[in-house]
Amino acid sequence: MALSARDEVFDQATIDHRVASVGHLFRDRVSATPTTEAFRYPVGESWESLTWADSAARAYALAAGLVDLGVAPEERVALCSATRLEWVLFDLAVMSAGAATTTIYPTTLSADVAYIVADSGSKVVIAEDATQVAKLREHRPDIPEVSRVVVIDGEGDGDWVISLSELEERGQARLAAEPELINERIDQLTPEHLATIIYTSGTTGRPKGVLLPHSAWTYEAAAVDSIGILSKDDLQYLWLPLAHVFGKVLLVLPLQIGFPTAVDGRVDKIVENVGIVKPTFMGAAPRIFEKAYGKITMMMAQDGGIKEKLFHWATGVGRKVSAVQQQGKEPSGVLALQHKVANAVVLKKVQERFGGRVRFFISGSAALNRDVAEWFDAVGLRIIEGYGLTETSAASFVNRPHAGGYKFGSVGWALPGTEVKIAEDGEILLRGPGVTSGYHELEDATAEALDSDGWFRTGDIGEVDERGFLSITDRKKDLFKTSGGKYVAPSVIESMFKGICPYASQLVIEGDGRKFVSAIVTLDPEAIEGWAGQNGLGGKEYAEIVTSPACREMVQGYVDELNVQLNRWEQIKQFVILDHDLTIEEGDLTPSMKLKRRVVTKKYSDQLDALYTD
Repeated sequence: MALSARDEVFDQATIDHRVASVGHLFRDRVSATPTTEAFRYPVGESWESLTWADSAARAYALAAGLVDLGVAPEERVALCSATRLEWVLFDLAVMSAGAATTTIYPTTLSADVAYIVADSGSKVVIAEDATQVAKLREHRPDIPEVSRVVVIDGEGDGDWVISLSELEERGQARLAAEPELINERIDQLTPEHLATIIYTSGTTGRPKGVLLPHSAWTYEAAAVDSIGILSKDDLQYLWLPLAHVFGKVLLVLPLQIGFPTAVDGRVDKIVENVGIVKPTFMGAAPRIFEKAYGKITMMMAQDGGIKEKLFHWATGVGRKVSAVQQQGKEPSGVLALQHKVANAVVLKKVQERFGGRVRFFISGSAALNRDVAEWFDAVGLRIIEGYGLTETSAASFVNRPHAGGYKFGSVGWALPGTEVKIAEDGEILLRGPGVTSGYHELEDATAEALDSDGWFRTGDIGEVDERGFLSITDRKKDLFKTSGGKYVAPSVIESMFKGICPYASQLVIEGDGRKFVSAIVTLDPEAIEGWAGQNGLGGKEYAEIVTSPACREMVQGYVDELNVQLNRWEQIKQFVILDHDLTIEEGDLTPSMKLKRRVVTKKYSDQLDALYTD
């Protein structure tokens, strides 16, 4: 039986009467609130803003420029850049011109860039800087259909590459001659027109291009709007990679709802920026929350004494309040008084680290550790975990921030209009307007993923409880069986460890066909420096610290703590600590910080095999 969200009132009319395309959505937003703030972006050490009318003026000029370059409706324009204002404007421009955006991470290797550009049939490529242009030049013979490259930061070459300012000038000239050019392109758009191709981060073989029509994005925007968790008074801080579906869906929500968005993709600036921008909500991958949790709890442990005791008392009170709120109630009596004191003395200070106005965070792209989620809730910073895939336009399920609408350890309720059912083998199947129309020029892969009734096979194992909350067990392909015949779900164990060990960066579980479970451990470079200073290793190189006997003893203690919570066959009997962390640049993680399990276990197979030699 298919299930949908329960215990919730939502505006069905918002979903039923959604507009035809993202181009229509953008144009309607500009018409409704032309002078309100749309986007905020950094310029040097300060921030500047664009209104919705300003944004349309720039995006339409870029759109007309693309038309002037010969881009036809539904033709692809590849966009290879970090998250920044220009990414946003170009994406809006591409869709307003009736074309489709092919998203490419700036960390993508040149050969893969060439493959994606060629496979998608992109006619124009938007490149952030000289580094991205060089990737294209290296493989120019492999991408003969690319007529022009537009560089955001840099100058043209008078031939193949033109600058951003040149494109804008061409667009402004074209609009002067044909003022209704972009409006006419938007008017031609239908819900079925292709809006985006996002290539999955394939851990084996070539990535597949996921086709997402305009209807998928307008559905996502309308469905989130209908449940009422966001309003025009919100302020979003957006740093996530916009080449990823999670970042992309957060970009379409302001078009529907009208709130402003501060855009800056520099990960090292997140903490500083949220203190300045003071957002009311932000999306992030679990690793960001794990690092913040580890850093704050570690700082308290280092301070020790009365300060540490007060911190633990305050978060303990916060946990009790959270438990009451999960039952749809509010604290009263002594607990209410204690919470008022805890909030004033400790919890407010933690909240102020994130700007002091956050109503909730949204976590997606990988599993969030329950202990981390409960700790954040205890300090007054609720994380609502969600679930979706590239093939479902990101948001299929999400916890609600209100009391009774969230459940720790789950990814929440389905968005209105999305259906779920669990197959006999436990696989989660989804159906709804947000589901992809298929994979680009891959009929067999499309048929394998989508059945004749429109159900998409997610590849994830999970279960839905009696109230409609979905819980994810693991990726179907990641589950493995030990030589003793017992199944192990690695991502659950990995997430648990990150909630226990404040120094952990990554834990990679292995044991397929083996007599016991082993693991690869990496430690967070920033966190381990503090530990080193307290353990006679201050000033040492990272590799020397993490391979020291004292460090191994410390990690063993946390592994022992983890093992107590596991079944006997799941327990980690042996582990290796790498002398370096796993990174996106080395291909160990996807750009959204998701572990490439098979890549990592293959890369370090010699170290893993050595654990089983006895």
